[in-house]
Amino acid sequence: MAHQATLYRMVTPDHVCPFGLKARDLLLRRGYQLDDRHLGSREQTDRFLAEHGVDTTPQIFIDGERIGGYDNLRRYVGQNVPAHEHTSYTPVLAIFATTLLATLAWQWGDGNPLLATQTLARFIALSMCVLAIMKLRDLESFTNQFLGYDLLAQRVVRYAYVYPFAEAFAGIGMLSGVMPLLVALVALFIGTMGAVSVIKAVYVDRRELRCACVGGDSNVPLGFVSLTENLMMVAMGLWLLGGIVLH
Repeated sequence: MAHQATLYRMVTPDHVCPFGLKARDLLLRRGYQLDDRHLGSREQTDRFLAEHGVDTTPQIFIDGERIGGYDNLRRYVGQNVPAHEHTSYTPVLAIFATTLLATLAWQWGDGNPLLATQTLARFIALSMCVLAIMKLRDLESFTNQFLGYDLLAQRVVRYAYVYPFAEAFAGIGMLSGVMPLLVALVALFIGTMGAVSVIKAVYVDRRELRCACVGGDSNVPLGFVSLTENLMMVAMGLWLLGGIVLH
């Protein structure tokens, strides 16, 4: 026999609670017999909160017992609920996986071999562009985190604001082939400075910091990922310089 679940969630003309929708979906997927009750106004919601002595909605009751909000429901059904401050490499993996697939699709569409130097070059350039976008979407937040470990930015604060633009310039320049010498020098400079800063902060000073590589609000730990990003830029800069010398 299915267990009875009662869900109280905000559904007003101006707002539909996303966590209420997630709770509803989870309960139905788990086979609960659901009584879905809408709180149709701010006043009705406030009365409900006061009556039950809670601060937020949604609120879930199962077989008459209050479980709590959406996170509590997830714990109740055995799902993992990471802490809000929990470090995670998910954003980086999502970016690199997407840019890699996009690069392979690009190579395939052009009729080029998938395993080629050009594939790596395009992958690095696309990754730099996307990483720059992640930083630029909240420049102030990025600079706050970047200033915590970048050696040059700590001396010249404006460099923290320039860095994402320089990374975007280098990535776009690599894709376009325009001004290869300037692009190579920019990539080498910001990549080398970044790598030195990460090595000092993480591997010399042993500091536990968050990486600003995917934006200032990320929980990605500073270390391997940021170092890889910077070394990729150094590699691309050297590759471009090598091409210029050979020609």
